[in-house]
Amino acid sequence: MAMKFTAIKPARVPPAADGIQVNYCKNPACLNYGVPALEKLSGQKRVSAGHDSYIASGGGTSMPVLKCKLCNEFPSIKSNVAIAEELNRMLADLRLEPEPSCPDTQCANHSVPVTTGKGHYQSYGKTHSGSKRYLCNVCKRTFTVSFKSTIRQRHEDKNQLIFSLLMNKSPMRRICEVADINPKTLYQRINFFYEQCKTFVADREQQLLEGKVFPRLYIAVDRQDYTVNWSNQDDKRNVVMHAVGSADHGTGYVFGMHLDFDPSLDPAQIEQDAAALNDQSISYPFRRYARLWLKSDYTDYIRQRRRLVKRVGYARDVTNDVADTYGELADRLDIEAPLSQSFDTTLPKKGMQVHSEYTLYGHFFYLKHLFGGVEKMRFFLDQESGIRAACLSAFSEEIKARKADAFYVRINKDLTVNERRQALAISRAEFEKAKNNYPSLKGSEVELLLIQDRLQHMSTIGKWSDRWLLHPFPSMSEPEKAICYMTNYGDYAADHLARLYSKASLHSIDRFFMQLRRRLSLFERPIVTSSAQGRSWFGYSPYNPEVAMKMLMIFRVFYNYVAVGEDKKTPAMRLGLAKGKVGLDDIINFSPKNMA
Repeated sequence: MAMKFTAIKPARVPPAADGIQVNYCKNPACLNYGVPALEKLSGQKRVSAGHDSYIASGGGTSMPVLKCKLCNEFPSIKSNVAIAEELNRMLADLRLEPEPSCPDTQCANHSVPVTTGKGHYQSYGKTHSGSKRYLCNVCKRTFTVSFKSTIRQRHEDKNQLIFSLLMNKSPMRRICEVADINPKTLYQRINFFYEQCKTFVADREQQLLEGKVFPRLYIAVDRQDYTVNWSNQDDKRNVVMHAVGSADHGTGYVFGMHLDFDPSLDPAQIEQDAAALNDQSISYPFRRYARLWLKSDYTDYIRQRRRLVKRVGYARDVTNDVADTYGELADRLDIEAPLSQSFDTTLPKKGMQVHSEYTLYGHFFYLKHLFGGVEKMRFFLDQESGIRAACLSAFSEEIKARKADAFYVRINKDLTVNERRQALAISRAEFEKAKNNYPSLKGSEVELLLIQDRLQHMSTIGKWSDRWLLHPFPSMSEPEKAICYMTNYGDYAADHLARLYSKASLHSIDRFFMQLRRRLSLFERPIVTSSAQGRSWFGYSPYNPEVAMKMLMIFRVFYNYVAVGEDKKTPAMRLGLAKGKVGLDDIINFSPKNMA
């Protein structure tokens, strides 16, 4: 869906787009939370909720902000059009193809599906390839409809083998060797699998769009970076893409995995259009192409980033990591924009990279479309200000209505195996001591008591005075874990609050990320050599970001519907979107029910 864009530089904030307006205070404790700043003032000066209580500042800079008069926060001003564009790009994956009908646009049956039956169409035999022919009863035109996904494919019998090899870390050249196909055929099959997976999951997730009811969902959200090799010997900088993913804590189901890349756009055309509009002279939120990385954006970003303080991490405890992250946020040009580019990266030659913060916003508004039937939801977020802002914006109504909550979760992932085991031993000893003190209580009840005790001794960290709890029960995957409750309205009893803290984890999305790295050779971490001046190259990494985007979709469907866990169930089975494990052939040969 094309977004209508109107230049509005004289306005204080960009107007709403497709019902989206995120230019307001992001502090849940403030009366201005979820109350948008007015585009234009009408002369009133009263400072109270329900009236405009903001000051727009930095109007002469490229990164304007609002100042909330009620709590003195400074939320970044964002383009609602850019968020809506990114959301529509994501929602396109959930749109089902219309049912086949008479191809004559002037015919009364043009919008009437062939599945309506004999009153509108007659069966008219089949083609040599097996496609069905129909006769339109109105215009008497005959037309062909193919219900077979693999029609016109040579060697369709190799599809399952190729699909399986892709999901089991086989490099591209080895797949061609084992399946006895050429590289062109392999990439054609990747395109085919992508389209089939997209159609398959769109059909299954219609249940979510239609409001499938869930009493509770606990959603972990994090980002992962992927390296795309250079394809030009004269410019050996890598393209680094960033994907945001969300997974359910209870079932492991991954609701979305979105890359900050739009393959449908032509960089040369966009650059030409931006130059004609003089886009570069306008503040970012008011630009026509605010969503996209232009060459001028990249040049300005690198020049400004050279002035940022470079913070060096040390192998310390998780609370120091939390404090360092707050310090790094203060150095950012835009607090909501992750540091996504560096001196050693470049922009893709085909398609266009999206500013990461807009992909984050699009992702959470995408989740909002899926979660219409969820009665209560808890978000466990990696400590990233862009993730926080996007979550608190998309679900502001639910948070204020107490249907949703958001927690920061910070994991110390730098500990060695021995240090992880030591942390586990200490926590178990503390638990056994507490259990002896309360012999009549169950183990789960003792755990909640220990968490409640720690709630009384939380650390205050960062300029926002956020209160962090050091979780008393580490695991090997999360050896040191600190949690910050960002939407605490003080309306939960102590035992209820302790249960929420006990569930706070990034394990479900981190497990998906780990499996993706282990199963797909394209996403294995690249090797950086000391002589490469920060550049890296890896023999298995893709050269085209679009291939990476398609493989993420294919793997998400494989992970959710095909891969079974120790309980012999897939994430989709646990969530109620599948009755059993889906076979690779079921995806390869899938046709929507209305076309079968």
